[in-house]
Amino acid sequence: MLVFVPPHPLVPHYLAVCRNAATPTGLFRSAVAELGRILIYEAVRDHLPVLEVDLQTPLAPCPGQIVDPNLPYVLVPVLRAGLLPLERIETVVPNSVTYHVGLVRDEETLEPTEYLNKLPDTIDPRLPVLVSDPMLATGGTIMRVLEMLRDRGADLDKTTVVSVVAAPAALNKISKGFPGKKLRVYTACIDEHLSDKGFIVPGLGDAGDRAFGT
Repeated sequence: MLVFVPPHPLVPHYLAVCRNAATPTGLFRSAVAELGRILIYEAVRDHLPVLEVDLQTPLAPCPGQIVDPNLPYVLVPVLRAGLLPLERIETVVPNSVTYHVGLVRDEETLEPTEYLNKLPDTIDPRLPVLVSDPMLATGGTIMRVLEMLRDRGADLDKTTVVSVVAAPAALNKISKGFPGKKLRVYTACIDEHLSDKGFIVPGLGDAGDRAFGT
Protein backbone atom coordinates (compact mmCIF):
# COMPACT_ATOMS: atom_id res chain seq x y z
CA MET A 1 0.00 0.00 0.00
CA LEU A 2 1.15 3.54 -0.79
CA VAL A 3 0.02 6.63 1.12
CA PHE A 4 0.28 10.11 -0.41
CA VAL A 5 -0.21 13.54 1.20
CA PRO A 6 0.05 15.96 -1.76
CA PRO A 7 2.32 18.95 -0.96
CA HIS A 8 0.11 21.52 -2.74
CA PRO A 9 -0.36 24.59 -0.45
CA LEU A 10 -4.11 24.60 -1.06
CA VAL A 11 -4.41 21.22 0.66
CA PRO A 12 -3.61 22.49 4.19
CA HIS A 13 -5.62 25.66 3.47
CA TYR A 14 -8.86 23.81 2.73
CA LEU A 15 -8.11 21.32 5.48
CA ALA A 16 -7.95 24.20 7.97
CA VAL A 17 -11.35 25.41 6.77
CA CYS A 18 -12.76 21.91 7.27
CA ARG A 19 -11.25 21.52 10.74
CA ASN A 20 -12.57 24.83 12.07
CA ALA A 21 -15.64 24.17 14.23
CA ALA A 22 -16.92 27.66 13.32
CA THR A 23 -17.04 26.89 9.57
CA PRO A 24 -20.69 27.02 8.40
CA THR A 25 -22.28 24.10 6.56
CA GLY A 26 -22.07 25.56 3.05
CA LEU A 27 -18.43 26.52 3.38
CA PHE A 28 -17.58 23.14 4.91
CA ARG A 29 -19.14 21.34 1.94
CA SER A 30 -17.32 23.58 -0.51
CA ALA A 31 -13.98 23.04 1.22
CA VAL A 32 -14.36 19.24 1.23
CA ALA A 33 -15.37 19.31 -2.44
CA GLU A 34 -12.34 21.41 -3.34
CA LEU A 35 -10.04 19.15 -1.33
CA GLY A 36 -11.55 16.20 -3.14
CA ARG A 37 -10.89 17.79 -6.52
CA ILE A 38 -7.24 18.45 -5.67
CA LEU A 39 -6.65 14.99 -4.16
CA ILE A 40 -8.37 13.22 -7.05
CA TYR A 41 -6.42 15.27 -9.60
CA GLU A 42 -3.21 14.02 -7.99
CA ALA A 43 -4.54 10.48 -7.57
CA VAL A 44 -5.47 9.93 -11.21
CA ARG A 45 -2.41 11.63 -12.69
CA ASP A 46 -0.74 8.36 -13.67
CA HIS A 47 -3.80 6.11 -13.69
CA LEU A 48 -6.29 7.49 -16.21
CA PRO A 49 -6.59 5.06 -19.17
CA VAL A 50 -5.79 7.01 -22.33
CA LEU A 51 -6.28 6.45 -26.04
CA GLU A 52 -4.13 7.71 -28.93
CA VAL A 53 -6.20 9.34 -31.66
CA ASP A 54 -5.75 11.19 -34.94
CA LEU A 55 -7.20 14.69 -35.02
CA GLN A 56 -7.93 17.35 -37.58
CA THR A 57 -7.35 20.91 -36.37
CA PRO A 58 -8.62 23.88 -38.41
CA LEU A 59 -5.18 23.95 -40.04
CA ALA A 60 -3.75 20.43 -40.21
CA PRO A 61 -4.00 16.82 -39.03
CA CYS A 62 -2.16 15.94 -35.83
CA PRO A 63 -1.95 13.17 -33.25
CA GLY A 64 -3.75 13.50 -29.92
CA GLN A 65 -4.56 11.72 -26.70
CA ILE A 66 -7.91 11.41 -24.93
CA VAL A 67 -9.20 9.62 -21.86
CA ASP A 68 -10.33 6.18 -23.06
CA PRO A 69 -14.18 6.18 -23.17
CA ASN A 70 -14.18 2.36 -23.05
CA LEU A 71 -12.44 2.20 -19.65
CA PRO A 72 -14.37 4.50 -17.30
CA TYR A 73 -13.22 5.16 -13.75
CA VAL A 74 -15.35 3.29 -11.21
CA LEU A 75 -16.33 5.75 -8.46
CA VAL A 76 -17.50 4.36 -5.11
CA PRO A 77 -18.66 7.01 -2.63
CA VAL A 78 -19.23 5.71 0.90
CA LEU A 79 -22.46 7.40 2.03
CA ARG A 80 -23.16 9.99 3.24
CA ALA A 81 -19.97 11.98 3.44
CA GLY A 82 -18.25 10.15 0.58
CA LEU A 83 -20.39 12.12 -1.86
CA LEU A 84 -18.68 15.39 -0.96
CA PRO A 85 -15.16 14.85 -2.43
CA LEU A 86 -16.81 13.78 -5.70
CA GLU A 87 -18.94 16.89 -6.19
CA ARG A 88 -16.47 18.32 -8.75
CA ILE A 89 -15.25 15.01 -10.15
CA GLU A 90 -16.15 15.87 -13.75
CA THR A 91 -13.39 18.52 -13.80
CA VAL A 92 -10.66 15.90 -13.32
CA VAL A 93 -12.22 12.58 -14.41
CA PRO A 94 -14.20 13.05 -17.65
CA ASN A 95 -15.32 9.43 -17.96
CA SER A 96 -16.74 7.54 -14.98
CA VAL A 97 -19.52 5.38 -13.52
CA THR A 98 -20.71 5.69 -9.92
CA TYR A 99 -21.84 2.94 -7.53
CA HIS A 100 -23.04 4.01 -4.09
CA VAL A 101 -22.31 2.07 -0.91
CA GLY A 102 -23.86 2.90 2.47
CA LEU A 103 -22.43 1.71 5.78
CA VAL A 104 -23.10 2.94 9.30
CA ARG A 105 -20.76 2.38 12.24
CA ASP A 106 -22.11 1.02 15.50
CA GLU A 107 -20.97 3.50 18.14
CA GLU A 108 -20.53 0.73 20.72
CA THR A 109 -18.75 -1.99 18.75
CA LEU A 110 -17.31 0.37 16.08
CA GLU A 111 -18.20 -2.28 13.48
CA PRO A 112 -19.83 -1.22 10.18
CA THR A 113 -23.30 -2.35 9.09
CA GLU A 114 -24.30 -2.22 5.42
CA TYR A 115 -27.58 -0.50 4.56
CA LEU A 116 -27.08 0.19 0.82
CA ASN A 117 -25.09 -1.64 -1.83
CA LYS A 118 -25.36 -0.55 -5.47
CA LEU A 119 -22.20 -2.32 -6.62
CA PRO A 120 -22.59 -4.53 -9.70
CA ASP A 121 -22.17 -8.29 -9.38
CA THR A 122 -18.85 -8.11 -11.23
CA ILE A 123 -16.33 -5.33 -11.88
CA ASP A 124 -14.02 -5.50 -14.89
CA PRO A 125 -10.47 -5.84 -13.46
CA ARG A 126 -9.19 -3.55 -16.22
CA LEU A 127 -11.10 -0.60 -14.76
CA PRO A 128 -9.47 1.81 -12.30
CA VAL A 129 -11.45 2.27 -9.07
CA LEU A 130 -11.66 5.27 -6.76
CA VAL A 131 -13.26 4.99 -3.31
CA SER A 132 -14.31 8.23 -1.60
CA ASP A 133 -14.48 8.17 2.21
CA PRO A 134 -13.49 11.45 3.96
CA MET A 135 -12.73 9.84 7.32
CA LEU A 136 -10.50 6.77 7.68
CA ALA A 137 -10.72 6.19 11.43
CA THR A 138 -10.72 2.61 12.73
CA GLY A 139 -10.54 1.24 9.20
CA GLY A 140 -13.56 -1.04 9.57
CA THR A 141 -15.71 0.66 6.95
CA ILE A 142 -13.03 1.08 4.28
CA MET A 143 -11.90 -2.53 4.77
CA ARG A 144 -15.46 -3.75 4.21
CA VAL A 145 -15.77 -1.69 1.02
CA LEU A 146 -12.42 -2.88 -0.34
CA GLU A 147 -13.36 -6.49 0.39
CA MET A 148 -16.65 -6.00 -1.47
CA LEU A 149 -14.78 -4.62 -4.47
CA ARG A 150 -12.19 -7.43 -4.42
CA ASP A 151 -14.91 -10.08 -4.22
CA ARG A 152 -16.52 -8.61 -7.34
CA GLY A 153 -13.32 -8.80 -9.36
CA ALA A 154 -11.91 -5.29 -8.97
CA ASP A 155 -8.12 -5.12 -9.16
CA LEU A 156 -6.90 -3.56 -5.90
CA ASP A 157 -3.63 -2.69 -7.64
CA LYS A 158 -5.75 -0.25 -9.69
CA THR A 159 -7.72 1.02 -6.70
CA THR A 160 -7.32 4.39 -4.96
CA VAL A 161 -8.89 5.61 -1.72
CA VAL A 162 -9.39 9.36 -1.28
CA SER A 163 -9.93 10.75 2.22
CA VAL A 164 -9.72 14.13 3.92
CA VAL A 165 -8.09 12.80 7.08
CA ALA A 166 -6.78 9.35 7.97
CA ALA A 167 -5.75 7.80 11.28
CA PRO A 168 -2.76 5.44 11.61
CA ALA A 169 -5.10 2.68 12.83
CA ALA A 170 -7.00 2.65 9.53
CA LEU A 171 -3.87 2.80 7.39
CA ASN A 172 -2.30 -0.06 9.33
CA LYS A 173 -5.44 -2.16 8.97
CA ILE A 174 -5.56 -1.63 5.20
CA SER A 175 -1.86 -2.45 4.83
CA LYS A 176 -2.16 -5.66 6.85
CA GLY A 177 -5.44 -6.65 5.23
CA PHE A 178 -4.11 -6.48 1.67
CA PRO A 179 -0.38 -7.28 1.82
CA GLY A 180 1.52 -6.95 -1.41
CA LYS A 181 -1.17 -4.86 -3.10
CA LYS A 182 -0.34 -1.50 -4.74
CA LEU A 183 -3.46 0.04 -3.26
CA ARG A 184 -3.08 3.83 -2.95
CA VAL A 185 -4.46 6.21 -0.33
CA TYR A 186 -4.52 9.96 -1.02
CA THR A 187 -5.30 12.09 2.01
CA ALA A 188 -4.91 15.69 3.14
CA CYS A 189 -3.44 14.65 6.49
CA ILE A 190 -2.55 11.66 8.66
CA ASP A 191 -3.92 12.63 12.06
CA GLU A 192 -2.51 11.72 15.44
CA HIS A 193 -4.78 9.09 16.95
CA LEU A 194 -8.33 7.98 17.75
CA SER A 195 -10.41 8.94 20.76
CA ASP A 196 -11.77 6.23 23.05
CA LYS A 197 -14.97 6.36 20.95
CA GLY A 198 -13.12 5.82 17.68
CA PHE A 199 -13.18 9.40 16.38
CA ILE A 200 -10.13 10.87 14.65
CA VAL A 201 -8.21 13.43 16.74
CA PRO A 202 -7.92 16.31 15.93
CA GLY A 203 -10.09 15.33 12.96
CA LEU A 204 -13.08 17.20 11.55
CA GLY A 205 -15.91 16.00 13.74
CA ASP A 206 -18.71 14.13 11.94
CA ALA A 207 -18.20 15.09 8.28
CA GLY A 208 -21.66 13.93 7.21
CA ASP A 209 -23.46 15.87 9.93
CA ARG A 210 -21.42 18.99 9.28
CA ALA A 211 -21.94 18.82 5.53
CA PHE A 212 -25.69 18.27 5.64
CA GLY A 213 -26.50 20.39 8.67
CA THR A 214 -27.84 17.51 10.77
